[in-house]
Amino acid sequence: MRASTIVALCSTSLSLAGCGGGGPTDAQVGPNPGLPAQNQYLLPPMRIAPPIPWGDQTPMVPQGLKVAAFASGFKDVRSIFVLPNGDILAVEPKGNSEPVSRPKDIVVDWVQSFGHSKVQGANQITLLRDADGDGKPELRTVFLDHLNSPFGVALVGGDLYVANKDAIVRYPYATGQTRITAPGTVLTELPGGPINHHWTKSLVASPDGTKLYVGIGSNSNITENGIEAERDRARIWEVDRATGAHRAYATGLRNPNGLSFNPETGQLWAVINERDELGPDLVPDYMTSVRDGAFYGWPWSYWGQHVDPRVKPERPDMVAKAIPPDYSLGSHVAPLGMAFYTGASLPPAYRGGAFIGEHGSWDRGHFNGYRVVWVPFSGGKPSGKAQDVVTGFLDGKGHARGRPVGLAIDRTGALLIADDLGNVIWRVTGA
Repeated sequence: MRASTIVALCSTSLSLAGCGGGGPTDAQVGPNPGLPAQNQYLLPPMRIAPPIPWGDQTPMVPQGLKVAAFASGFKDVRSIFVLPNGDILAVEPKGNSEPVSRPKDIVVDWVQSFGHSKVQGANQITLLRDADGDGKPELRTVFLDHLNSPFGVALVGGDLYVANKDAIVRYPYATGQTRITAPGTVLTELPGGPINHHWTKSLVASPDGTKLYVGIGSNSNITENGIEAERDRARIWEVDRATGAHRAYATGLRNPNGLSFNPETGQLWAVINERDELGPDLVPDYMTSVRDGAFYGWPWSYWGQHVDPRVKPERPDMVAKAIPPDYSLGSHVAPLGMAFYTGASLPPAYRGGAFIGEHGSWDRGHFNGYRVVWVPFSGGKPSGKAQDVVTGFLDGKGHARGRPVGLAIDRTGALLIADDLGNVIWRVTGA
């Protein structure tokens, strides 16, 4: 592509920043979202929220809650894990770079860059200890370093597992330990480069500790890198903790994150980032229970058996197998974190439901996401409309102070939120 063409396309993309549409952001939230007609673009509608510092501002919460910064000054904090003794692990990966596969990727990447943090990831995990529970850590230390784009963390007994972008690595851990210097042992390799489009690998241990479940995102938006590049991707693996052997637990999940077990039912759940470039209100991102052996549609269909005509060759046999997910969160909200709540620090109304961190949209004319929502549950299933819980990540002029990613519940029952733009961990408690 010639430079003059790129400049023209860039100008076009920026002019789309104030248009391109998108319906009411809550119209698609729930178990039966409206799915409008598809609309393919040379370039998708884009609107980027330029970053600004928090300054003396904080996010906003409803009456009955309060929010404060737990810790700041991180290097691209993406996920959080709470150890049994209450120590908090803040995961700070260095994001993946990948080759450009389409000319318009140059434009999209360039436009997206205006909304990114300028802080480079540290490829480390930081330990924070708040021994007295006052919401201010007394100890902060580098717990693990020289990692390879870490994201997911799980602990079973004395074995600590870190899901890097290309492998699950096991480390020995003793309660109260503030730094691990022992070399890790690879439990199993994960699909990685040379593309590794969705490099974040969410990780959770089964309730009985015998298995690990890891989310592996697709290598493209919709197979533009070729179907062979999607081998072993867009799925959740079940990994045997004793041997490292793995199998596909569920497939057709474009980018699964926030892997969590529902404490009421023991069922695995995840939040999924769906495909782009079919319009500002397609395709809805979602949360779903993850059924063993189920196929959720990607790349051939979405929300069950709605066919994506861009994928060739067509596979009507795969479309026929696709099942719909449980609950739509709306289009392009980019959910990356989920935490079921059973604590006692927040008001009783929040118990039994799930909090979801929505990183926020870029490919629609009106912003969607940029918040933490709570979905009520009853009988092991979502039972009502998602409610805004933590907002204010966007200011009134369309700038982003922060973007929520991973969530966790600390030992006091407070909600912790990783903000990878502000590089803050926020702590929400009852007022």
